[in-house]
Amino acid sequence: MKNITVNELKARMDAGEQLLIIDVREPAEYAEYNIGAKLIPLGQIMGMQLEDLEDHKNDEIIVHCKIGGRSMQACAMLEQAGFTNVVNLTGGMNTWKQTFG
Repeated sequence: MKNITVNELKARMDAGEQLLIIDVREPAEYAEYNIGAKLIPLGQIMGMQLEDLEDHKNDEIIVHCKIGGRSMQACAMLEQAGFTNVVNLTGGMNTWKQTFG
């Protein structure tokens, strides 16, 4: 599993890169604050409900949560399911909010 910092991700987003970003928090957390990622709660990933991602097995998938723990779990599960380019956002939304407001 690779890691990406909030600064690296923001730079890539600002550059207009087409990124597949997955938010594994719960819907209420997502509603409170999000960066436009696709919401797939960790429970869905743990339950291997990955239909939305099947076409992206070899694409880069950047995964984030609130502080990094759930996203790390999600990355490990995705790798076990055969996804080859999974990236964890270190520090999650807490670090993003501290850095960019």
